[in-house]
Amino acid sequence: MAGHTEFPTKSEFPGVKIHESAYVDSPAKIGAGTRIWHFVHILNGCDIGRNCSFGQNVMVGPDVNMGDGCKIQNNVSLYKGVELGQNVFCGPSCVFTNVINPRAEIERRSEFLRTYVGDGATIGANATVVCGHSLGKYCFIAAGAVVTKDVPDYALMAGVPARRIGWMSQAGVRLGDDMICPVQKISYRETSDDTLEPVLYRKSPRAKPR
Repeated sequence: MAGHTEFPTKSEFPGVKIHESAYVDSPAKIGAGTRIWHFVHILNGCDIGRNCSFGQNVMVGPDVNMGDGCKIQNNVSLYKGVELGQNVFCGPSCVFTNVINPRAEIERRSEFLRTYVGDGATIGANATVVCGHSLGKYCFIAAGAVVTKDVPDYALMAGVPARRIGWMSQAGVRLGDDMICPVQKISYRETSDDTLEPVLYRKSPRAKPR
């Protein structure tokens, strides 16, 4: 039916909206509030948090774990070895791998490498994340970038191979020279060339009246 967006709820996944064209293999864990759209395939052994969203043609698993609030856009495959924290955004057609040196005629299932994506991270459309690396919390991978090394927290990465070209705030705003997020009014500071952290200010005590 044109314009129809209400999904049937399968009894084994209470509170989860699963489109009739999607496949969910057993066993799998899916948190309430998650929405699984057209032609998605969730393989066995996956552990998916609450309030996640899977766009059209997404494939997940087997044995993939992700936290609450993740948004996986159209045409993304999350292979075994990929682990997402909470509130991770995977843009359309971004790519993960799980083997460094694949050959069609050689079995390398025992060589799958782990790729961890930290809380709040964003991976842009058509970006590629080579397996065996960790992406720090709230990092931002630009569209089309190719990640070939570990990514620091809050890092803005772009290019092929990806390199850090700046810093991003937790709100997803590129930080300027003052290192203050204009949205959340949070200041940040560099503690080394590749480390950023928010600055937590304490309110100064009021001066006593004379």
